[in-house]
Amino acid sequence: MTDLTNLGIADIRDGVAAGTFSAREVASAFNAAVAKGKPLNAWLVETPDHALAAADAADAARASGDLKPLSGVPLGIKDLFCTKGVETTAASGILKGFVPQYESTITSKLFGAGAGMLGKLNMDQFAMGSSNETSAFGNVISPWKRNDGGNAALAPGGSSGGSSAAVSARMAPGVTGTDTGGSIRQPAAFTGISGIKPTYGRCSRWGVVAFASSLDQAGPMAKDVRDCAIMLEAMSGFDPKDATSLDLPVPAWEKRLSGDLKGKRVGIPREYRVDNMPAEIEALWEQGIAWAKDAGAEIVEVSLPHTKYALPTYYIIAPAEASSNLARYDGVRYGLRDLPDGANLQEMYAATRADGFGAEVKRRIMIGTYVLSAGFYDAYFTKAQKVRSLIVRDFEQAFEKCDVLLTPTAPSAAFGLGEKAADPIAMYLNDVFTVPSSLAGLPAMSVPGGLDGQGLPLGLQIIGRPLDEQGVLNAGLAIEERAGFTARPGAWW
Repeated sequence: MTDLTNLGIADIRDGVAAGTFSAREVASAFNAAVAKGKPLNAWLVETPDHALAAADAADAARASGDLKPLSGVPLGIKDLFCTKGVETTAASGILKGFVPQYESTITSKLFGAGAGMLGKLNMDQFAMGSSNETSAFGNVISPWKRNDGGNAALAPGGSSGGSSAAVSARMAPGVTGTDTGGSIRQPAAFTGISGIKPTYGRCSRWGVVAFASSLDQAGPMAKDVRDCAIMLEAMSGFDPKDATSLDLPVPAWEKRLSGDLKGKRVGIPREYRVDNMPAEIEALWEQGIAWAKDAGAEIVEVSLPHTKYALPTYYIIAPAEASSNLARYDGVRYGLRDLPDGANLQEMYAATRADGFGAEVKRRIMIGTYVLSAGFYDAYFTKAQKVRSLIVRDFEQAFEKCDVLLTPTAPSAAFGLGEKAADPIAMYLNDVFTVPSSLAGLPAMSVPGGLDGQGLPLGLQIIGRPLDEQGVLNAGLAIEERAGFTARPGAWW
């Protein structure tokens, strides 16, 4: 029998339905892969019993002819999603030991669709980071290695680094991620998998630990475009518990997948040709343009003139919202409480936050508190919101000339762990291509396009109009079909 851990979501779903193998066999194979994958530190909590129970339910459902959309599919869940009865920490020491008594809407939908849970995935603390080095429980190691003969540990991207590593290393066929400024797309690009951030509001934020509420959006990460479409259908839908949830029907994205781009216009934003872009990124982008033409698309150049302001705008708005959201972690209600002898309430707050938050989280809280302070609110936060509106307008005008945009996903392949840890600005620049669409709330996807000279994956990004996930998925499929990306990481255990 084919190694079941090499199968994706569609293959597992269809194989279980056909009786080619049982759901329990699938769950057992992936549970074993999770246990074997400990050196990568991708998992914070393992839940093999959950995966097996869902598998047994799937096998029973097949016998009774009552299979669900994800029956037999075991998934990894990013530790930002609250899971009832299973520790949820957002990879932060301040939430160590927190066990929710409720289920996030996203995980409830996935489990209701028949999926099982293999465990909770490591991540950058409170989703703040681009390399998975800010986790309070140790960094995740990418399963990929450079082909230069060295053995340097590489970043799996962030903040969904545990998620990307799990799929790439075949420890899970699909996983949940979250994307605030690129945290699904950049790690997908770094590890040679696919991932989509849907339109803001498509997926409920209820039960997802908040970072920046006007930006956070859940999405799937998986081996390929079809698997992402399958997962996204199960994850999406209106949720009355989330005031930002869109009350719209969920399209049949998988059924309508097509790599034929005849009649479509693919926009190439001139401002994304940044200074000092690596030649390999430029070459991949040109190859992506050629693939889009081959799929029948017309290529048009567009302008997004406020792109250069996107990163500074993001790093004002996101920390400001984080400063507000993280104020709830005070040691009073849940999680860590550090109470020095003789301490008063304020001293307990200070000690708890000092011990519980990591350096990057503290940095962003301080930035956010500063830009929200009385003397600087208008100078920074209000101005950033105005620039955000201009960025949204840029996209609206660009989409008058095209249907989707094609850009690189990240400015480089995966970098070594520790290479950028001492330079926050260099780390923030990893999001230069992903942040603009996040500020505009647009659907955007990364698909693998090839390898760099050191044998590491590179990704291409497709950005679509609001609510046009179908257009994004179809363009992603067109690229995927022509790229023929089959590379896998070598032995990492």
